Amino acid sequence: MLYPLVRSALFKLEPETAHHVTLDNLARAERLGLMKLWPRVPDQPVEAFGLTFRNPVGLSAGLDKNGDYIDGLASLGFGFIEIGTVTPRPQPGNPKPRMFRLPQAGALINRLGFNNNGVDNLVRNVERARYDGVLGINIGKNFDTPVERAEDDYLICLEKVYAHADYVTVNISSPNTQGLRSLQSEDALTRLLAALKERQTQLSGEHGRYVPLLVKIAPDLELAEVEGIAGVLKALEIDGVIATNTTISRTAVAGLPHGQEAGGLSGLPVREASGRVLRELNAALDGCMPIIGVGGISDADSAAEKIRAGASLVQIYTGFIYEGPCLIARANEGIARARAQGSQS
Repeated sequence: MLYPLVRSALFKLEPETAHHVTLDNLARAERLGLMKLWPRVPDQPVEAFGLTFRNPVGLSAGLDKNGDYIDGLASLGFGFIEIGTVTPRPQPGNPKPRMFRLPQAGALINRLGFNNNGVDNLVRNVERARYDGVLGINIGKNFDTPVERAEDDYLICLEKVYAHADYVTVNISSPNTQGLRSLQSEDALTRLLAALKERQTQLSGEHGRYVPLLVKIAPDLELAEVEGIAGVLKALEIDGVIATNTTISRTAVAGLPHGQEAGGLSGLPVREASGRVLRELNAALDGCMPIIGVGGISDADSAAEKIRAGASLVQIYTGFIYEGPCLIARANEGIARARAQGSQS
């Protein structure tokens, strides 16, 4: 495969520069029709949240924060795409440098801080896109909105993206916005999700379509916290959950260059913690809502592992950067094998 050579060249660039170079060239190739030559990922339909996904391997939020690259990314064969995190107002995010590669660990650390051009810009980009697959939109709060008023920001975003999303993800688990993870506590989570659920019901009537509401949680939760969150999700009849976001733990990368940088750690080191939370969440929910598994997917086996742990779908991000777009097909193959084995047992 050519991707190791491409990756070697890209890794000589600063991470954010490499990110934009890659996506700009992908978008250009798609506009020129070159992506029609890309091998098609076979359909493997999955029903979840009342939606039909072309295949179970999606793109995690964070890679395309503003919805600038939807059509190019879709051409690679993702079963669904999630864009964002988006906030009501544009914000630059944290000072640079704020993204670091840890190639010895197959990992990234980022402290981007919800850098985005605001929800109105994202909506315009979605309206221009030709993509007709499942599109998720991930919403958050502005950095300068007090956590006590976070509900206001989430409601603004929900109202603006509702007509354009197939599902909406409530991001309460990024470690890069001060105080955000406190929204995972039972009381705070109940207040936030109750308000969003009420507005979802109203918007469903106004638009004549029901858009599922998902919640994205952290991998650093204890069992009691996972069970508490599951209880809130069930009580409020939330449609689904994404497990998990990045970790603040540095145990797996201690001593590595950049290993102690602040921010969220993703990639291979989060696989174990993400898998644990996924299994605990699946047990606590007892099958009452679908789960999207994220964290440490780098090959067919790690994708299948998420499905065996209780996920209906998976998302990739860091593995996509290290392994390239062929990971989409490999992950699908692993999931197909896991499901075939499961149906035989």
